[in-house]
Amino acid sequence: MGLGDKFDAAKDKVAGKAKETIGKATDDNSMVVEGKTDQVKGTVKDKVADLKAHLHEDADNLNKDDTEGGAAGPQ
Repeated sequence: MGLGDKFDAAKDKVAGKAKETIGKATDDNSMVVEGKTDQVKGTVKDKVADLKAHLHEDADNLNKDDTEGGAAGPQ
């Protein structure tokens, strides 16, 4: 989770953009589509990494005791 996921997402986006650019330059529509698909895959991975980070933060916040008298179990 975290940095590795973000790096993997960025790698997909960059590789996809490169494929798209090469595909356009060589008039290879299948490579253009493949490049765009890789970019979308990278964007999805990026969003999932963000979601994981937010869920992890939320879980940590639920476990914090921010009451003055200490944790008073569920009522």
